[in-house]
Amino acid sequence: MMRRAPFAALLLALAAHGALVAAPKKDSERHRFGVIGHSFHNDGSSGSSGEAKLKQAIADESEAALAFVVVTGIKGVDEPCSDNLYEKRRALFDDARRPMIVALSASDWSGCKNSAGRSVAIDRLNRLRELFFNEPTSLGVQKLPLTRLSASAKFRSYAENAHWQIGDVLYATINLPANNNHYRPEAGRNSEFEDRLVANRFWLNRLFAMARREKLGALVLFSEGDVKALAQPSGLRALLGRSNGTFDGFDEPRRQIATLAQKYAGKVLLIDTDAARKNAGPAIEWRANLGHVSLGSGAVEVQVTPGASPPFTLSDAADEK
Repeated sequence: MMRRAPFAALLLALAAHGALVAAPKKDSERHRFGVIGHSFHNDGSSGSSGEAKLKQAIADESEAALAFVVVTGIKGVDEPCSDNLYEKRRALFDDARRPMIVALSASDWSGCKNSAGRSVAIDRLNRLRELFFNEPTSLGVQKLPLTRLSASAKFRSYAENAHWQIGDVLYATINLPANNNHYRPEAGRNSEFEDRLVANRFWLNRLFAMARREKLGALVLFSEGDVKALAQPSGLRALLGRSNGTFDGFDEPRRQIATLAQKYAGKVLLIDTDAARKNAGPAIEWRANLGHVSLGSGAVEVQVTPGASPPFTLSDAADEK
C-alpha cells in the first residue's frame, strides 16, 4: 500500500501548485499622496482668491492617482468664523474625488471674536470639530478609514488628530497651529494651550509606540506649525534658550518628537505649511532619521517607495499634471 505523505509535506505541495493561498503579507506597495498647503496664507490676497486657489488645488489632486490628500487651512484670517463659511468649505472637501484629510490652521479658529470683540476661539474650534471630524473616515467621495484621538475616553474633544496606515507607513495629523501653538502671553491660565499640550503628548507617544510595535518603516506627521525639530538644541544651548524670556509654544512637542525619533528605527517625516518654500522647489531636509519640509501655500505630491533610502520623493503637484 502506498504510504501517505506527511501532512506538512502535503501542505507544501499544495502551496507549490497554488491550491493553498498563503496569508497575505503586510501591504508594502508603492503609493502616492498629495499635500495642499495653506491656500489662505495672510499674503495680502482676499478670501475669495484663496478659495479659488483651494478649489483648483483640489481639482488638480482629484485627477491624480493618489491614496489620499491632506489639506491645511479652511479659511483666511480676514474671513468670518461663521457656520455658513465652515459648511461651504466642508462641501468643497466632500465633493473631492480623492480621500481628503483636513489639518486645522490657526486662521480657522484662534483669532475668532464675537461682535463685542471677545475671543470665541475655543467655541469655534469645537464647532470645527463637529463639522469636519465627526466621522471615523476622511472627507471626499472616496472614503479612507481613520482612527481619531477622540476614540480615547480621556481625549474625546480632540477629533482633529487622526491616524491611518498604508503599507508600512503610519500617517497622522496633529493640531499644532502656526501662531506659536496658540500660546497666549496674556496673564492667566492658557487653558486651551495647556489641555491640548497634554492631548498631543499622549498622541505622539501613542503614534511612535504603534510604529515601533508594528515595526513600520516610517511615520509621517502633518501639522500647520513648524516645531523646528531639526533645530532642537541640547545641553547648555537648550537651557539658555528656555531662559531668554520668550516662551516657545513648540518647545515640548519639539523635544518629544526628537526624543521619540531617536528611539525609532524607521524614518520620521514632518510636513507643515508654516513657511513658504524656497525657490529651489520642494525638498526634504534630513537629520539622521528625522526629515522635515515646509510647504507654505504650495502643493506637492509624494511618492512613497518602501525600502528606498529615503522612502519619500517630492514633486510639485502642478508638474505631475
